[in-house]
Amino acid sequence: MGQFYSSPETSLQLRDHQQWPPGSQVGALSSSPLVLPSMDEGLLNFVDFTFPLPDECLASIFRFLNSGDRKSCSLVCKRWFQVEGESRHRLSLNAQDEILPFLPSLFARFDSVKKLSLRCNRKISRINDDALILVSIRCRSLTRIKLSGRFQLTDMGIATFASNCKTLKKFSCSSCALGANSINALLKNSSTLEELSLKGLRGVIAGTEPIVPGVAAASLKSILLKDLVDGLSLTPLIMGSKNLKALKIIRCQGNWDELFQFFGHGNAMASLIEVHIERIQVSDCGVSAISNCLNLEILHLIKVWDCSNFGLASIAEHCKRLRKLHIDGWRINRIGDEGLIAIAKQCLDLQELVLIGVNPTCLSLSLLASNCVNLERLALCGSRVGDEEIACIAAKCKSLKKLCIKGCPISNIGIESLAWGCPNLAKIKVKKCRGVTGEIKEWLVEKRTSLSVNWDVEEIDHLDASSSDAGSGQEVAVPETRLVETGGEAPVVGDRWLTILKTTLSGLSGRSLMACTFGRWPNSPNGSSSRSV
Repeated sequence: MGQFYSSPETSLQLRDHQQWPPGSQVGALSSSPLVLPSMDEGLLNFVDFTFPLPDECLASIFRFLNSGDRKSCSLVCKRWFQVEGESRHRLSLNAQDEILPFLPSLFARFDSVKKLSLRCNRKISRINDDALILVSIRCRSLTRIKLSGRFQLTDMGIATFASNCKTLKKFSCSSCALGANSINALLKNSSTLEELSLKGLRGVIAGTEPIVPGVAAASLKSILLKDLVDGLSLTPLIMGSKNLKALKIIRCQGNWDELFQFFGHGNAMASLIEVHIERIQVSDCGVSAISNCLNLEILHLIKVWDCSNFGLASIAEHCKRLRKLHIDGWRINRIGDEGLIAIAKQCLDLQELVLIGVNPTCLSLSLLASNCVNLERLALCGSRVGDEEIACIAAKCKSLKKLCIKGCPISNIGIESLAWGCPNLAKIKVKKCRGVTGEIKEWLVEKRTSLSVNWDVEEIDHLDASSSDAGSGQEVAVPETRLVETGGEAPVVGDRWLTILKTTLSGLSGRSLMACTFGRWPNSPNGSSSRSV
């Protein structure tokens, strides 16, 4: 990086060359072009070429580096160490007990941090109120903080932290023991808070104090609730946030129809633009109540078992400004052509459509292509979409720029139709489609040289649109099946359970259960096991 060690013999000569141009101050910028002075080759190896640069320029260079490179640069010299610490705005710490004695010196160096992440393992950490208050005192410009782990925090500590951080805009906590009183203390002292994310809080349970927005009622714009036992206790918080733009509820227990019914009372949620609901108990009545948000532009319906074409039609009828629609029907066939046709007729500004476990036909796809002239991004995953539907997309989707096809029974014939259609197509992704071969990729690239092609047709696995972390291995229990009277055809109860069973056992495809079982049996009378079959 231009830094070399100097020897005592050349320190005087090096000092003369470093103060350059002669007579100028260190770090001053000159209007004339920078020209290296003449020096022999031996002296050139000891020159610090970054010495004339102001600290601001050096800090701007550090911003282009990742965290590891910044750490390496901080070890070059004292100046780089100081500039790197003063210019670092994002810091992530593994908040183990051993870090406690070093917190004062650590935040004395990184006093300009704006985004801070504190993580610890599942064991109880000794990070307490004193450590969190120290952060709020040292990092006056802190705007975002994320707490993940079992910290020993009290309501008083949270309140003091919030009152010290006058510019706090985002607060996120995961797997913490914070309760309703702590959340209320935060909201009572955070007048600039815009984003609130609560995940897996064990202290938010039924019977506790209701959570209200406090002074954050006017500034709060985004709320994320995930894996909460009693998420409905935050109903006063949601309804009291008058300028709320985004609401995301993921894997929270309770009947959420009760919350969404409030959306129809006057202009309660008139400012809401984005709604994301995933694996929660919501029926068509709740989805229809969401349609009272007339300014809704982004909607995610992920594995909402009781939602059908009737609820989707209500969304289409009232939410005319819908731009992005993501649906994961989980292959239970409650959402199909009827709901998609309603979207095509009413939501003319649709730009992005993602269908997972939904089976559209040429009828709904042709209407979507004809009416939604701004449709630029389309994804079809785990659907019974064949070559005929792909040909329909190629012929009628004139504005389509990005197309994703995953786990669909298409063949090379369907891909060939894309070579002549979709004139604005810039990127295509084909994954886990058994009938598509690698030869058609080379042919497609040859026909459309400007097309970016992402190809993977070998692996077949279960497709999932949920926002849960990959590899977590956690599944949410399926709620009790019941029949709901809707405008569309209600699925048979037995078929739904059969579909869920097939989905659960899909990961066992291609494995030999006989070999796995017999490989563990002993082959001799004394019980000693031999090698697997």
